[in-house]
Amino acid sequence: MAKKVVLAYTGGLETSICIHWLRYQKNLRVATFSANLGQGEYLEPVGERALEIGAEAAHVGDLRKRFVTDYVWPAVRAGAVYESGYLLANALTRPLIATELVKIALEDGAEYIAHGCTGKGNDQHRFEASVSALAPHIEILAPLQEWSFKSKEEEIAYAEKHNIRPLKVKKGVYSVDVCLWGRGVAAGPLEDPTIAPPEDAFEWTTSPANAPDAPREIEIGFEEGTPVALDGQPTAAIDIIDELNKVGGSHGVGRIDLMEDRIMGIKAREVYEAPAATLIYQAHRALEDLTMSKEMLLYREGASRAYAKLVYDGMWFSALRDSLDAFFSVSQKFVTGKIRLRLFKGTSTIVARESEFSLYDRNLARRGVGQAFGGAAAKGYFNIWNISRKMEADQRKRHLYRRADR
Repeated sequence: MAKKVVLAYTGGLETSICIHWLRYQKNLRVATFSANLGQGEYLEPVGERALEIGAEAAHVGDLRKRFVTDYVWPAVRAGAVYESGYLLANALTRPLIATELVKIALEDGAEYIAHGCTGKGNDQHRFEASVSALAPHIEILAPLQEWSFKSKEEEIAYAEKHNIRPLKVKKGVYSVDVCLWGRGVAAGPLEDPTIAPPEDAFEWTTSPANAPDAPREIEIGFEEGTPVALDGQPTAAIDIIDELNKVGGSHGVGRIDLMEDRIMGIKAREVYEAPAATLIYQAHRALEDLTMSKEMLLYREGASRAYAKLVYDGMWFSALRDSLDAFFSVSQKFVTGKIRLRLFKGTSTIVARESEFSLYDRNLARRGVGQAFGGAAAKGYFNIWNISRKMEADQRKRHLYRRADR
């Protein structure tokens, strides 16, 4: 009997060809998995199309809640931002999809897992690193790097010859990747970094020029670093993200345009829309500034960068990421409170902060009459603080005299 393979299936042209190619060119029995990660499409037809093309089983899973609870919120608590602004939307989906692929493969006794990555981007690293960590005995297949097609036209010709009808046909010039945490847009005119992204590249966000003329304020409530409320009302995780995507997007907030270093070292111009992620990260950092010590904030910076790089590089299932999560679970113990933001014409500004664990003391911070400690105490403190500065100055003077005597 033929061996089995589980394919990550999107319903698009290339993964649709993968079903046929794996079955008839590799002589494998094919099962597919398609994940609902908040991309805004009904996936049952995707499974039906996989069966029509030749899969013997088609699995569809709603992973939205797990995605937010087990992947997005840990990244928020870690303050994980890759390089100059990528909020890791699609990078966070890959280990979750890989988890489901492995689960199905183990349940069905499949010897292979396959994906539709080209190898030039980041996804192959992420999928294969995750699968290798979870089930090192399962072999990974990358059909797009094995088959002989040299162009999109050859792929279309193969699909037409074998009556393969992909459910999703790419429209326009852009390559788009969507989940509820963000929308990534690439290719077409965006490959030229000397021009501004055309307005037709955006779907979630209004142009700041066309955003409402009146500002909008919104309050995000956190419990130990996790968003739990909007405008004072307890709100489910997915609803928080959906609402902030709508509100932020309507005010033009969440457009990100950056040069990004891919895993292989290739620089790429990447454009993202992430209204909810932008607002949540901004509010979370403001609450950390209110509730964390100077030393904790300083250490957190390096840990956050390390966490972001692990996620970006596909190393979610690593001992280091587990260890960093342990650190952040402790560091977030007091990151509880409310942050109010004002949205206006593409910008979001922190306008109010509140926490029962605030380290801010108005009596200590205030200047002038009524301050917490007087001039005598301050003078004594600075005399002690500056002892080392005076000693260093004397050291420099002695060194100069020594050189002059030579």
